[in-house]
Amino acid sequence: MAYAATTKPSLYNNTKLYTGTGSSNAQTGIGFQPDWVWIKRRNTTSNHRMVNAPGGSSYLHSSSTTAVGADSSYISSFDSDGFTVGTATDTNANGGTYVAWCWKANGAGSNNTDGSITTTVSADTARGFSIVKWTGTTNADIGHGLGGKPELILTKSISNANGFVGWSSVLTGGNEDDRYIYLSQTGAQGTTTDYWAGSNGITTTTFGVNANNYDNNIGTMVGYCFRSIKGYSKIGLYTGNGDANGRFVYTGFKPSWIMWKRTDGTNGWYILDTKRSVDPANPTGRYLTPVETDAEQNDSATTDILSNGFKLRNTDGSKNANGGTYLYLAFAEEPLVANVGTNGIPATAR
Repeated sequence: MAYAATTKPSLYNNTKLYTGTGSSNAQTGIGFQPDWVWIKRRNTTSNHRMVNAPGGSSYLHSSSTTAVGADSSYISSFDSDGFTVGTATDTNANGGTYVAWCWKANGAGSNNTDGSITTTVSADTARGFSIVKWTGTTNADIGHGLGGKPELILTKSISNANGFVGWSSVLTGGNEDDRYIYLSQTGAQGTTTDYWAGSNGITTTTFGVNANNYDNNIGTMVGYCFRSIKGYSKIGLYTGNGDANGRFVYTGFKPSWIMWKRTDGTNGWYILDTKRSVDPANPTGRYLTPVETDAEQNDSATTDILSNGFKLRNTDGSKNANGGTYLYLAFAEEPLVANVGTNGIPATAR
Protein backbone atom coordinates (compact mmCIF):
# COMPACT_ATOMS: atom_id res chain seq x y z
CA MET A 1 0.00 0.00 0.00
CA ALA A 2 1.38 3.41 -0.99
CA TYR A 3 2.24 5.86 1.78
CA ALA A 4 1.49 9.60 1.71
CA ALA A 5 4.28 12.08 2.40
CA THR A 6 1.99 14.70 4.00
CA THR A 7 0.97 13.07 7.26
CA LYS A 8 -1.06 15.99 8.66
CA PRO A 9 -2.96 17.77 5.86
CA SER A 10 -4.54 20.24 8.32
CA LEU A 11 -1.16 22.01 8.54
CA TYR A 12 -1.67 23.14 4.94
CA ASN A 13 -5.44 23.38 4.47
CA ASN A 14 -8.01 23.72 7.21
CA THR A 15 -11.58 24.84 7.85
CA LYS A 16 -12.52 27.31 10.58
CA LEU A 17 -16.05 27.90 11.92
CA TYR A 18 -16.71 31.11 13.84
CA THR A 19 -19.40 33.55 14.97
CA GLY A 20 -19.09 37.22 14.04
CA THR A 21 -18.88 40.04 16.57
CA GLY A 22 -19.29 43.12 14.37
CA SER A 23 -15.89 44.43 15.48
CA SER A 24 -12.41 43.49 14.28
CA ASN A 25 -11.21 40.25 15.85
CA ALA A 26 -8.65 37.49 15.29
CA GLN A 27 -9.65 33.98 14.27
CA THR A 28 -7.09 31.50 15.58
CA GLY A 29 -6.64 27.74 15.67
CA ILE A 30 -5.99 27.29 11.95
CA GLY A 31 -2.60 25.70 12.62
CA PHE A 32 -0.67 27.86 10.15
CA GLN A 33 -0.56 31.34 8.62
CA PRO A 34 -2.90 31.10 5.63
CA ASP A 35 -2.18 32.60 2.23
CA TRP A 36 -5.67 32.13 0.81
CA VAL A 37 -8.84 32.49 2.91
CA TRP A 38 -12.32 31.92 1.43
CA ILE A 39 -15.20 32.96 3.74
CA LYS A 40 -18.95 32.42 3.45
CA ARG A 41 -21.68 33.43 5.88
CA ARG A 42 -23.75 30.35 6.67
CA ASN A 43 -26.96 31.60 8.29
CA THR A 44 -28.16 34.08 5.65
CA THR A 45 -27.52 35.25 2.11
CA SER A 46 -24.12 36.84 1.49
CA ASN A 47 -21.36 36.91 -1.07
CA HIS A 48 -18.42 34.54 -0.89
CA ARG A 49 -15.30 36.54 -0.03
CA MET A 50 -11.71 35.53 -0.86
CA VAL A 51 -8.47 37.24 0.13
CA ASN A 52 -4.95 35.98 -0.62
CA ALA A 53 -1.47 37.04 0.42
CA PRO A 54 -0.12 37.99 -3.05
CA GLY A 55 -3.13 40.30 -3.53
CA GLY A 56 -2.70 42.16 -0.23
CA SER A 57 -6.08 43.44 0.96
CA SER A 58 -7.66 42.92 -2.49
CA TYR A 59 -10.64 40.60 -2.30
CA LEU A 60 -12.49 38.40 -4.78
CA HIS A 61 -15.86 36.72 -4.78
CA SER A 62 -17.20 33.77 -6.73
CA SER A 63 -20.88 34.67 -6.37
CA SER A 64 -20.71 37.70 -8.68
CA THR A 65 -18.75 38.89 -11.71
CA THR A 66 -18.67 42.51 -10.49
CA ALA A 67 -15.38 44.36 -10.15
CA VAL A 68 -13.68 44.04 -6.78
CA GLY A 69 -10.67 45.67 -5.15
CA ALA A 70 -8.82 46.52 -1.97
CA ASP A 71 -10.88 46.56 1.24
CA SER A 72 -9.42 45.51 4.60
CA SER A 73 -12.88 45.40 6.22
CA TYR A 74 -13.19 41.77 5.02
CA ILE A 75 -9.83 40.41 6.20
CA SER A 76 -7.34 42.88 7.62
CA SER A 77 -4.38 40.54 8.17
CA PHE A 78 -3.03 37.01 7.88
CA ASP A 79 -1.70 35.93 11.27
CA SER A 80 0.64 33.18 12.50
CA ASP A 81 -2.27 30.93 13.52
CA GLY A 82 -5.15 32.33 11.48
CA PHE A 83 -6.43 35.69 10.27
CA THR A 84 -8.16 38.85 11.48
CA VAL A 85 -11.57 39.84 10.13
CA GLY A 86 -12.71 43.44 9.87
CA THR A 87 -16.23 44.81 10.23
CA ALA A 88 -17.83 43.81 6.90
CA THR A 89 -21.08 41.87 7.31
CA ASP A 90 -20.01 39.24 4.75
CA THR A 91 -17.19 38.19 7.09
CA ASN A 92 -18.04 39.48 10.58
CA ALA A 93 -21.64 40.54 11.29
CA ASN A 94 -22.57 40.44 14.96
CA GLY A 95 -24.10 37.00 15.59
CA GLY A 96 -23.49 35.79 12.03
CA THR A 97 -22.17 32.26 11.59
CA TYR A 98 -19.31 31.72 9.15
CA VAL A 99 -17.07 29.15 7.56
CA ALA A 100 -13.53 30.02 6.46
CA TRP A 101 -11.64 27.65 4.15
CA CYS A 102 -7.90 28.25 4.47
CA TRP A 103 -4.86 27.20 2.44
CA LYS A 104 -1.14 27.69 2.93
CA ALA A 105 1.11 28.55 -0.02
CA ASN A 106 4.34 30.54 0.47
CA GLY A 107 3.52 33.98 1.79
CA ALA A 108 3.27 37.11 -0.33
CA GLY A 109 5.16 35.44 -3.16
CA SER A 110 8.10 36.35 -5.38
CA ASN A 111 8.77 37.22 -9.01
CA ASN A 112 8.44 34.41 -11.54
CA THR A 113 9.95 34.86 -15.01
CA ASP A 114 9.08 31.46 -16.54
CA GLY A 115 6.53 33.03 -18.88
CA SER A 116 6.50 35.90 -21.34
CA ILE A 117 5.64 38.38 -18.55
CA THR A 118 6.75 38.56 -14.92
CA THR A 119 4.24 37.19 -12.42
CA THR A 120 4.11 37.11 -8.62
CA VAL A 121 3.83 33.53 -7.39
CA SER A 122 3.22 32.06 -3.92
CA ALA A 123 3.64 28.30 -4.22
CA ASP A 124 3.70 25.16 -2.09
CA THR A 125 5.02 22.72 -4.68
CA ALA A 126 4.99 19.79 -2.23
CA ARG A 127 1.22 20.20 -1.81
CA GLY A 128 0.52 21.12 -5.45
CA PHE A 129 -0.90 24.61 -4.87
CA SER A 130 0.11 28.05 -6.13
CA ILE A 131 -1.37 31.55 -6.18
CA VAL A 132 -0.42 33.67 -9.20
CA LYS A 133 -0.84 37.42 -9.68
CA TRP A 134 -0.22 39.27 -12.96
CA THR A 135 -1.35 42.16 -15.13
CA GLY A 136 -3.62 41.02 -17.94
CA THR A 137 -2.22 41.31 -21.43
CA THR A 138 -3.01 39.81 -24.84
CA ASN A 139 -1.18 36.61 -25.84
CA ALA A 140 0.92 35.89 -22.77
CA ASP A 141 2.38 32.84 -21.07
CA ILE A 142 1.86 33.02 -17.29
CA GLY A 143 4.44 31.44 -14.98
CA HIS A 144 2.55 29.46 -12.30
CA GLY A 145 5.40 28.05 -10.14
CA LEU A 146 3.47 24.88 -9.35
CA GLY A 147 6.37 22.49 -9.88
CA GLY A 148 4.37 20.39 -12.35
CA LYS A 149 1.59 20.71 -14.90
CA PRO A 150 -1.63 22.04 -13.33
CA GLU A 151 -4.72 19.86 -13.28
CA LEU A 152 -7.03 22.73 -12.26
CA ILE A 153 -6.71 26.50 -12.78
CA LEU A 154 -9.17 29.14 -11.50
CA THR A 155 -8.64 32.78 -12.50
CA LYS A 156 -10.39 36.10 -11.83
CA SER A 157 -9.77 39.78 -12.54
CA ILE A 158 -9.48 41.83 -9.35
CA SER A 159 -10.05 45.16 -11.04
CA ASN A 160 -12.72 44.43 -13.68
CA ALA A 161 -16.18 42.87 -13.91
CA ASN A 162 -15.31 39.55 -15.49
CA GLY A 163 -16.13 35.94 -14.78
CA PHE A 164 -14.27 33.59 -12.44
CA VAL A 165 -13.14 31.14 -15.10
CA GLY A 166 -11.45 27.75 -14.82
CA TRP A 167 -9.71 24.98 -16.74
CA SER A 168 -8.95 21.37 -15.86
CA SER A 169 -6.89 18.66 -17.50
CA VAL A 170 -9.65 16.14 -16.76
CA LEU A 171 -12.23 17.99 -18.88
CA THR A 172 -12.93 16.37 -22.24
CA GLY A 173 -13.99 17.46 -25.71
CA GLY A 174 -12.07 19.57 -28.21
CA ASN A 175 -8.43 20.47 -27.75
CA GLU A 176 -7.06 20.73 -24.22
CA ASP A 177 -6.32 24.46 -24.59
CA ASP A 178 -9.90 25.20 -25.75
CA ARG A 179 -11.80 24.01 -22.67
CA TYR A 180 -13.15 26.25 -19.92
CA ILE A 181 -15.70 26.20 -17.12
CA TYR A 182 -16.86 29.07 -14.90
CA LEU A 183 -16.78 29.12 -11.09
CA SER A 184 -19.03 32.21 -11.12
CA GLN A 185 -21.73 30.72 -13.41
CA THR A 186 -23.89 27.60 -13.60
CA GLY A 187 -23.25 26.94 -17.30
CA ALA A 188 -21.87 23.69 -18.65
CA GLN A 189 -18.29 23.33 -19.81
CA GLY A 190 -17.53 25.32 -22.96
CA THR A 191 -14.88 25.39 -25.67
CA THR A 192 -13.34 28.33 -27.51
CA THR A 193 -10.40 27.95 -29.89
CA ASP A 194 -7.06 28.53 -28.12
CA TYR A 195 -8.77 29.82 -24.96
CA TRP A 196 -5.72 28.97 -22.82
CA ALA A 197 -3.14 28.65 -25.61
CA GLY A 198 -0.79 31.63 -25.32
CA SER A 199 2.38 30.57 -27.13
CA ASN A 200 2.92 27.23 -25.40
CA GLY A 201 -0.45 26.11 -24.01
CA ILE A 202 -0.52 24.71 -20.47
CA THR A 203 2.81 23.26 -19.37
CA THR A 204 4.79 22.34 -16.25
CA THR A 205 5.86 25.99 -15.91
CA THR A 206 3.23 28.20 -17.62
CA PHE A 207 -0.34 28.52 -18.82
CA GLY A 208 -1.46 30.73 -21.68
CA VAL A 209 -3.95 33.58 -22.10
CA ASN A 210 -4.83 35.41 -25.30
CA ALA A 211 -7.42 37.59 -27.01
CA ASN A 212 -9.92 34.70 -27.14
CA ASN A 213 -9.88 34.49 -23.35
CA TYR A 214 -11.17 37.96 -22.51
CA ASP A 215 -11.69 37.17 -18.81
CA ASN A 216 -7.95 36.53 -18.36
CA ASN A 217 -6.72 39.68 -20.11
CA ILE A 218 -8.21 42.54 -18.11
CA GLY A 219 -6.50 44.46 -15.31
CA THR A 220 -4.92 42.85 -12.26
CA MET A 221 -5.45 39.08 -12.34
CA VAL A 222 -5.26 36.35 -9.71
CA GLY A 223 -5.06 32.63 -10.47
CA TYR A 224 -5.20 29.53 -8.26
CA CYS A 225 -3.42 26.45 -9.61
CA PHE A 226 -3.70 22.89 -8.31
CA ARG A 227 -2.37 19.44 -9.08
CA SER A 228 -3.15 16.16 -7.34
CA ILE A 229 -0.77 15.04 -4.57
CA LYS A 230 -1.02 11.46 -3.32
CA GLY A 231 -2.73 11.29 0.05
CA TYR A 232 -3.37 15.05 0.15
CA SER A 233 -5.42 16.32 -2.81
CA LYS A 234 -7.22 15.00 -5.87
CA ILE A 235 -8.66 16.55 -9.03
CA GLY A 236 -10.83 14.17 -11.00
CA LEU A 237 -13.93 13.43 -13.04
CA TYR A 238 -16.72 10.99 -12.19
CA THR A 239 -19.87 9.82 -13.95
CA GLY A 240 -23.13 9.74 -12.00
CA ASN A 241 -25.48 6.75 -11.88
CA GLY A 242 -28.77 8.44 -10.86
CA ASP A 243 -29.21 6.04 -7.94
CA ALA A 244 -29.54 6.66 -4.19
CA ASN A 245 -26.90 3.93 -3.89
CA GLY A 246 -24.66 6.31 -5.77
CA ARG A 247 -21.25 6.48 -7.31
CA PHE A 248 -18.16 5.82 -5.20
CA VAL A 249 -15.28 8.19 -5.99
CA TYR A 250 -11.80 7.04 -5.00
CA THR A 251 -9.44 9.79 -3.78
CA GLY A 252 -6.84 7.76 -1.87
CA PHE A 253 -7.55 9.63 1.38
CA LYS A 254 -10.32 10.54 3.81
CA PRO A 255 -11.66 13.86 2.47
CA SER A 256 -12.17 16.94 4.61
CA TRP A 257 -13.29 19.26 1.79
CA ILE A 258 -14.89 18.53 -1.59
CA MET A 259 -16.01 20.89 -4.35
CA TRP A 260 -17.70 19.62 -7.50
CA LYS A 261 -19.57 20.78 -10.60
CA ARG A 262 -21.57 19.01 -13.27
CA THR A 263 -19.70 19.73 -16.50
CA ASP A 264 -22.41 18.72 -18.99
CA GLY A 265 -25.34 20.56 -17.39
CA THR A 266 -26.37 23.95 -16.03
CA ASN A 267 -25.82 23.18 -12.35
CA GLY A 268 -23.90 25.16 -9.75
CA TRP A 269 -20.78 24.15 -7.90
CA TYR A 270 -21.19 22.58 -4.45
CA ILE A 271 -18.85 22.56 -1.46
CA LEU A 272 -18.99 20.10 1.41
CA ASP A 273 -16.63 20.09 4.37
CA THR A 274 -16.58 17.86 7.43
CA LYS A 275 -16.36 20.72 9.97
CA ARG A 276 -19.90 21.91 9.12
CA SER A 277 -21.34 18.40 9.27
CA VAL A 278 -22.37 18.17 12.92
CA ASP A 279 -23.34 14.49 12.94
CA PRO A 280 -20.11 12.43 13.04
CA ALA A 281 -21.76 9.51 11.22
CA ASN A 282 -22.49 9.01 7.52
CA PRO A 283 -24.25 10.14 5.43
CA THR A 284 -23.60 13.87 5.63
CA GLY A 285 -24.24 16.91 3.46
CA ARG A 286 -24.26 20.57 4.56
CA TYR A 287 -23.64 22.36 1.28
CA LEU A 288 -22.72 25.83 0.10
CA THR A 289 -22.51 26.77 -3.56
CA PRO A 290 -19.88 29.26 -4.81
CA VAL A 291 -22.03 30.68 -7.59
CA GLU A 292 -24.86 31.69 -5.25
CA THR A 293 -25.28 33.92 -2.21
CA ASP A 294 -27.65 31.43 -0.53
CA ALA A 295 -27.33 30.42 3.10
CA GLU A 296 -26.06 26.95 3.92
CA GLN A 297 -28.34 24.10 2.89
CA ASN A 298 -28.78 21.20 5.31
CA ASP A 299 -29.08 18.35 2.83
CA SER A 300 -27.87 15.84 5.40
CA ALA A 301 -28.29 12.50 3.66
CA THR A 302 -26.41 12.84 0.40
CA THR A 303 -22.74 11.88 0.83
CA ASP A 304 -20.67 9.29 2.69
CA ILE A 305 -17.16 10.38 3.71
CA LEU A 306 -15.00 7.26 3.60
CA SER A 307 -11.39 6.43 4.45
CA ASN A 308 -10.42 6.36 0.76
CA GLY A 309 -12.93 8.66 -0.95
CA PHE A 310 -16.60 9.61 -0.98
CA LYS A 311 -19.85 8.02 -2.07
CA LEU A 312 -22.93 9.81 -3.38
CA ARG A 313 -26.24 8.93 -1.70
CA ASN A 314 -28.68 10.92 -3.82
CA THR A 315 -30.28 11.23 -7.25
CA ASP A 316 -29.91 15.02 -7.51
CA GLY A 317 -28.86 16.05 -11.01
CA SER A 318 -26.35 18.52 -9.63
CA LYS A 319 -24.44 15.69 -7.91
CA ASN A 320 -25.34 12.29 -9.34
CA ALA A 321 -27.43 12.33 -12.54
CA ASN A 322 -27.37 9.10 -14.53
CA GLY A 323 -24.63 9.58 -17.11
CA GLY A 324 -23.79 13.10 -15.89
CA THR A 325 -20.12 14.06 -15.74
CA TYR A 326 -18.72 15.89 -12.69
CA LEU A 327 -15.44 17.68 -12.05
CA TYR A 328 -14.22 17.62 -8.44
CA LEU A 329 -11.45 18.98 -6.24
CA ALA A 330 -10.90 17.28 -2.87
CA PHE A 331 -8.50 17.76 0.05
CA ALA A 332 -7.62 15.27 2.75
CA GLU A 333 -8.45 15.15 6.43
CA GLU A 334 -5.97 12.31 6.67
CA PRO A 335 -4.24 10.08 4.12
CA LEU A 336 -5.38 6.50 3.67
CA VAL A 337 -2.04 5.42 5.13
CA ALA A 338 0.42 8.00 6.41
CA ASN A 339 4.18 7.92 5.94
CA VAL A 340 6.67 5.93 7.99
CA GLY A 341 6.82 7.25 11.56
CA THR A 342 3.06 7.01 12.15
CA ASN A 343 3.06 3.19 12.42
CA GLY A 344 1.16 2.93 9.15
CA ILE A 345 -2.25 3.26 10.83
CA PRO A 346 -4.93 3.50 8.12
CA ALA A 347 -7.61 6.19 8.07
CA THR A 348 -11.18 5.36 9.05
CA ALA A 349 -14.53 6.50 7.65
CA ARG A 350 -16.88 8.77 9.59
